[in-house]
Amino acid sequence: MANKKSALITGITGQDGAYLARFLLKKGYDVYGTYRRISTPNFWRLEYLGVFDKVNLIPTELNDAGSLTEALKLSEPREIYHLAAHSFVAGTFEVPVETGSVTGLSVTRLLEAVRQVCEDAKFYFAATSEMYGRTGLMSRAPLTEESVFRPLSPYAASKLYGYWTTKIYRDAYDLFACSGILFNHESPIRGLEFVTRKVTNGAARIAKGISKDLVMGNIYAKRDWGYAPEYVEAMWMMLQQKRPDDFVIATDERHSVREMIELAFGRLGLDWTKYIKLDKRFHRPLDVPELRGDYSKAAKKLGWKPKTKFNELIKIMVDEDNSRWERWQKGESFPWDAPNYPHENRVLTRAFRM
Repeated sequence: MANKKSALITGITGQDGAYLARFLLKKGYDVYGTYRRISTPNFWRLEYLGVFDKVNLIPTELNDAGSLTEALKLSEPREIYHLAAHSFVAGTFEVPVETGSVTGLSVTRLLEAVRQVCEDAKFYFAATSEMYGRTGLMSRAPLTEESVFRPLSPYAASKLYGYWTTKIYRDAYDLFACSGILFNHESPIRGLEFVTRKVTNGAARIAKGISKDLVMGNIYAKRDWGYAPEYVEAMWMMLQQKRPDDFVIATDERHSVREMIELAFGRLGLDWTKYIKLDKRFHRPLDVPELRGDYSKAAKKLGWKPKTKFNELIKIMVDEDNSRWERWQKGESFPWDAPNYPHENRVLTRAFRM
């Protein structure tokens, strides 16, 4: 391969993609990233992290095998991080067929392209703790790589398809292909549709007098929440091993959404009971009651351990959201208020290369 430190990230505009791009750039990689070509490109996270002008962007459709093959030919990657997916779990109940194609079948499309175009490249698949589903409630012990999967959403089922497909291609074609079973991981650049940002952003808006209340669904669900920048480092560590393997990345702690609310509102000196309203319309058709992961294999083989605990994570997110609304009240704009960056000179197509 032309560049031994070239990496391709699918879904580079998302939380994990943006953090991973920043991490790899610091490691000296040439970073390429795929994004879905839409009328308003969503590049604000890359801009927010200061890496927008340092990455090479490739418009790609996960439903189009030819598009994925083209991305591989353009980037000539040594490492491939497949992060793109329909990642909002509740929303996948509304588009289950598309979720199966985009989140599940795209793994087969991409792995088949890798096998034909760059079989020596190392491949990472972003699996998820949601694959465990009801097992999380049934198991008193934290979940491991050997725990049983019982998915409860189209998102989880599609990810499980991708997980097993990655194993199949690893065994059948001797590809360096591995999966990271990542438990929930958050940050200040998480999307507002996710419960962590919904809470921290909502609390900040109330503290600033912009909103009067926050409507929530199931506040008793429990999750294992970590800090996203630390989790993308674990992805990279997996691809630096001599042999491909699958790893749980988690904190071995579980906390409820209610605990999160108490911490977020308390950080801003607010009594959360005065502002939270519950609405069953925000409940999922099926929900995973609780999840907690055992990262001991990652600690032993990768040397990875979580550093940022739950309380600190919520503090980081609340403080950043609060700071954003302070800037807004002073007349300053958000990074996501200006989505139309002059990005055309960063986008690679075959015509561009020629």
